[in-house]
Amino acid sequence: MIDRRFFLAASTAALVGACTGRTGIAPATAPDLLSDIQERAFRFFWDTADPDTGLAMDRWPTPSFASIAACGFALTAYAVGEKHGWITRQQHATRTLALLDFFAKAPQGDGETGFSGYKGFFYHFLGVTKGQRFARCELSTIDTALLLGGVLFTQSWFDRADPVEARIRDLAEQIYRAVEWDWIVPRPPFVSMGWHPESGFIRSDWNIYNEGVILYVLALASPTHPLPPETWGALTQKFEASWGNRWGEPHLQFAPMFGHQYSHVWIDFRGIRDPYIASKGIDYFENSRRATHAQRAYANENPGGKVGYGNDCWGLTACDGPGDFAVTIDGRKREFFSYSARGPGERDDGTLAPTAALGSIAFAPEIVEPMIATMHARYGAGIYDKYGFLDSFNPTLTRTDEPLKHGRIVPGIGWVDGDYLGIDQGPIVLMIENRRSGMVWEVMRRNPHIRRGLERAGFKGGWLA
Repeated sequence: MIDRRFFLAASTAALVGACTGRTGIAPATAPDLLSDIQERAFRFFWDTADPDTGLAMDRWPTPSFASIAACGFALTAYAVGEKHGWITRQQHATRTLALLDFFAKAPQGDGETGFSGYKGFFYHFLGVTKGQRFARCELSTIDTALLLGGVLFTQSWFDRADPVEARIRDLAEQIYRAVEWDWIVPRPPFVSMGWHPESGFIRSDWNIYNEGVILYVLALASPTHPLPPETWGALTQKFEASWGNRWGEPHLQFAPMFGHQYSHVWIDFRGIRDPYIASKGIDYFENSRRATHAQRAYANENPGGKVGYGNDCWGLTACDGPGDFAVTIDGRKREFFSYSARGPGERDDGTLAPTAALGSIAFAPEIVEPMIATMHARYGAGIYDKYGFLDSFNPTLTRTDEPLKHGRIVPGIGWVDGDYLGIDQGPIVLMIENRRSGMVWEVMRRNPHIRRGLERAGFKGGWLA
């Protein structure tokens, strides 16, 4: 276990705090680092969600709209809080009921304004005042799927015979059944990434290996608007183009780590296989393990010469970045990005996100746990605060005359983000729990919709048997 010695000396924290406008990190609230990380990330959701609707914020402390995907992570994270005694079951049920009641009653329609969703799907971002479409964002299929991951988790978690828990189960069923998966397939058999009331269906589909796995499991399982079972076979035919062995053992490649994590937060892929992954001699859990090791291998190769990369510092995924500009550093012109999906060889500007590793802790604890301890010991005074690790940091960018979109330059560390993001905090809370107890997986194995979706996709073996 990691003990308190990994928390930097108070003098160092105070020095960096003076530079960043903070007073340094608070002392650990638990005897080991992972427990402290998990509790702080949980409290991001518990503290920042809207107290009336339960809507989870996209980010904090920057004023923010709500994120429906963050709501899915929040609904699941609350159970972790209950399990560890950070909240009571009654508090958990009250918050969950408020959020499910909001989504069950949220206005649905095809107008440009005044609605939260359409055809059972919800807009990617919702304003916090009325919970309706934010700006001109899309009706998002993947973010609805991530929301539903949390919704179905609550359906299986709240299993007691009392009126509040029965109401939670009924609302979860209502929300899931309302989604019209067979409507948003303009180019069969694949699901479109979304829809705008102004322009119709987005022209891109979920048709490669990525985080869309959970979307198709849910769409196949629908009791009301299912996609045909052969959809999964058509999807996995597309997977073959992603198979490769760059930076390690062969696996389905997807550069940002979140694509290997999100579906696995809720679905236990250990030992269950569809015909495609069985043909490779592995399962999708092993695929994510290999992808995690590939990230470390890439960091060791460090083809771009980024500062800090190596065994004890790696992690590329979608996250905040300093801004969109180019800077000459040590005679070399380097390009930087604001929020972007980063991965080995793809938009790697030296920005690292702790969630990239912590969201993979269940796949490869042997390389994640020591790296996170080292990252915290080396940079913690500048990147670890109220809700754990800030979203991202960049040791390569130590000065710039360009305006920063997010964060600030911290002496001795480099660029550090100022925000926490809900979709990055969620995998931290939940995959630490899956690593330690398998709790989220165990609950979801009991959900009949998840089992039905996997079976219709052709998964066999393991816990499905």
